[in-house]
Amino acid sequence: MILGVPRESYPGERRVAIVPAVIPALAKAGLEVLVEEGAGIEAGYPDRGYSEKGATLAKDRAEIFRAADIVAQVLCFGSNDVNGKADLPLMRTGQTIVGFLRPMGRLEELQALASTGVTSFAVELMPRTTRAQSMDALSSMGTICGYKAVLMAADTLPRIFPMLTTAAGTITPGRVFIIGAGVAGLQAIATARRLGAVTSAYDMRPAAKEQVQSLGGRFVELPIEAKDAQDARGYATAQGEDFYRKQRELLGSAVAESDVVIAAAVIPGKKSPILVTKEMVERMAPGSVIMDLAAERGGNCELTQAGKIVKVHGVTIIGTFNLASTVPYHASQMYAKNLSAFLLNLVKDGKLQFNEKDEIHRETLLTRGGEIVNARVREFVGLRPLGVEAGVK
Repeated sequence: MILGVPRESYPGERRVAIVPAVIPALAKAGLEVLVEEGAGIEAGYPDRGYSEKGATLAKDRAEIFRAADIVAQVLCFGSNDVNGKADLPLMRTGQTIVGFLRPMGRLEELQALASTGVTSFAVELMPRTTRAQSMDALSSMGTICGYKAVLMAADTLPRIFPMLTTAAGTITPGRVFIIGAGVAGLQAIATARRLGAVTSAYDMRPAAKEQVQSLGGRFVELPIEAKDAQDARGYATAQGEDFYRKQRELLGSAVAESDVVIAAAVIPGKKSPILVTKEMVERMAPGSVIMDLAAERGGNCELTQAGKIVKVHGVTIIGTFNLASTVPYHASQMYAKNLSAFLLNLVKDGKLQFNEKDEIHRETLLTRGGEIVNARVREFVGLRPLGVEAGVK
């Protein structure tokens, strides 16, 4: 089988789906790797690195899609809402697509993907189990985002993070407050602590307290309790507006006292809850920074503008997203290892062997045979179960 790796087409995307280091393992499983010329250059992986590991170079994108049995991408159609549509005519029935597909996106896009006849696997749907841990691309990219968020905030803040005692006097440490202690939030805590900031964090999931404290952060506890705070996969669940209203009231003081607020409260498939209001921003000291990691889904801050950096009441609000692409070398390395682990589980003896009983295969499968087949996604977009549509009870 041929595994094709095209150059990423989303504007500014610098990652690549497969790096040279994973090619020997893929070759051992019976996969011949075909890489578009220049696909890895922006990430720090020149063409010669692929050739040296046994990959073949293709002249253009069309050649990749024409020859490949499996196409591996970072941002596939769906998650690439700028240029992804151009890939649809290149896809063919029976071809396999693997990457970020935004399965909890718009129904029209999912149907357009299904209509090409491709078998697609969305890495966002990877189950959060011990067995699938090495394939969890969301966690890998979340780790990069949490790290980079702190660096961007520190670079913007007109203060320094660590406490210093100098001939000019003592400089007090910066105060960083993280909202949402998922993978990105926990990495943000660790990074802020390494830079010397006094770091605190809040998460509505009680289980997060121990994780925050293990990294040296102070856990902010609020006298409100979320109902069913997390789902079976460990992700935070959406709450009612009354809960968020009380939450905002109680978070106000912690936000006002902070030099940097990093908001990382994301609900998969849902609009991000507003946790930092414009009134809270007004109470922050001039020069303070809000780094909104939920910007792509509407933002946790009421004043966030997706993809932009704005200054309001002297506070800089950073709505930049796709942060993983700004650290392309290691982001690509981590993603490639996740993807190769998944492919090695899926391909045996040079053939793609889908196993309905394998939770990893079943949960990540998005489209096949012209249909959206993932049960969780069908429920999310309002489609009836396939068996019901076929008249099977």
